[in-house]
Amino acid sequence: MNVRPISQEALVGELVRRIGDRPRGERVRVVVDGAPAAAPYVYADALVEPLKLLGRPVLRVSAWDFLRPASLRLEYGRRDPDAFYDDWLDVKALAREVLNGTGRILPRLWDSAADRAYRDPYASLPEGGVVILDGTLLLGRGLPAELSVHLWMSGAALRRRTPEDEGWRLPAYERYEREVRPAAQADVAVKVDDPRHPAVLS
Repeated sequence: MNVRPISQEALVGELVRRIGDRPRGERVRVVVDGAPAAAPYVYADALVEPLKLLGRPVLRVSAWDFLRPASLRLEYGRRDPDAFYDDWLDVKALAREVLNGTGRILPRLWDSAADRAYRDPYASLPEGGVVILDGTLLLGRGLPAELSVHLWMSGAALRRRTPEDEGWRLPAYERYEREVRPAAQADVAVKVDDPRHPAVLS
């Protein structure tokens, strides 16, 4: 595997160019995937303003707002790594409400803290617009996207940078690496063991 060091700014620029090169009348679905320690939301957020400067309307969505209700999500307890992997994310709702390609997008579905629906109205993304979804354990689930980005971390770095109270999730990330191989699945894979010095993997 080749490793190409790159600054975060340059990486964002490369991703923006890839998105901007898509046909102007096409809606573009971008998935930025990574463990929370890799901070996929940082990269997803960084794409917004440069894309707007290119004249691309942008809608940001977080997979954390599409978790399943607690009665389903926590059926096997609050710290079950297999349940976290299999049962937390409402994959069907993401495909139906966010990544359907129609431009009719529900920005948020479920408030997991309050355990109730947000009841947000649908947003309309015009042709040529970009929806950017960030989250964890997103690849290998059949979610459609024109561009998928995976922020990869070695096992040691992931253990080191995962907060102690989230350590119970580590077996889920190990399973994801073993079963899905997300760096190979993604259109762009980026090593982020040191967030200050990312590197593109190819």
